[in-house]
Amino acid sequence: MTPSEAGWFERALELAERGRGKVGDHPLVGAVLVRAGEVVGEGWYSYDAVRHAEVVALEQAGDRARGATLYVTLEPCSHHGRTPPCADAVVAAGVVRAVVGALDPNPKVDGQGVARLREAGVEVELLDSFEARRQNEAWRTWKALGRPFVTYKVAASLDGHVTVPGRRWVSGEQSRRLVHELRAASDAVAVGMGTVRADAPRLDARGVEAARQPRRLAFGRGPLPAGSELELRSGLLADELAALAVEGVQSLLLEGGPTLATAFLAAGLVDKLLVFCAPVLAGEGPRLLGELAAPVELTRLQATPVGEDVLLEAYVHEP
Repeated sequence: MTPSEAGWFERALELAERGRGKVGDHPLVGAVLVRAGEVVGEGWYSYDAVRHAEVVALEQAGDRARGATLYVTLEPCSHHGRTPPCADAVVAAGVVRAVVGALDPNPKVDGQGVARLREAGVEVELLDSFEARRQNEAWRTWKALGRPFVTYKVAASLDGHVTVPGRRWVSGEQSRRLVHELRAASDAVAVGMGTVRADAPRLDARGVEAARQPRRLAFGRGPLPAGSELELRSGLLADELAALAVEGVQSLLLEGGPTLATAFLAAGLVDKLLVFCAPVLAGEGPRLLGELAAPVELTRLQATPVGEDVLLEAYVHEP
């Protein structure tokens, strides 16, 4: 893409974000229509508005859509759902080129939208953009694998311990606030029964804006302590995740101790790691993970300062 085209695609990603928290069980999608170097239509998806991002942009453009290029973050749908297929609407409007951020993992689409456009003579450039895939990482895993996208969040000292003698918290105040924001953005938060018995965690999002509280889960053998408000999940991890997916849980924030985290990793059920590294050497205590049978390769490693800590983010399974 040229710099101008990259800018229009970035705009589509920005528009898609306007739907966050408003798309229900649908993905975030943004669309920009450009003709002769001028933006003639923009749209994003919001569940209550029903119309898809491409259709909103086409309606805004009107006749100016003919001969235009569509920049869209996700492959246009090719099936009848709550609305007719967007791919058909794009073709009927006379769009001559489409720059598509990522394929739709939904089995009802999965390349069929791109194929429909190409069959109709529309030139299609498929970016397979990581930014576009990341934007819908939870939804993509939920649709493709039938389980929630699992993020393991942990705070650790520089020598890899999850407790520091003489301190209540490993990480700093800004890191702890960010954790509450992560909870607010997740469908569910979970720990293991060892953490439940040791810490009696609440797992709710506090001190941050939250449209709704996440479901709060405990994996392992019960019973739960008297008065606990957590849900006990005692089955096999893969079975429990599949059941949660059926119940609409797309994202799970795993906050359990090293035993639970190691079990999830060993089962191939962790998708992303978030490690808050604190500037301290603990010297002793439990480590952030137990023994693994083999190394686990990570991708897309990023390091971001958060107050006095550094947040390390990496993927086990890219979306």
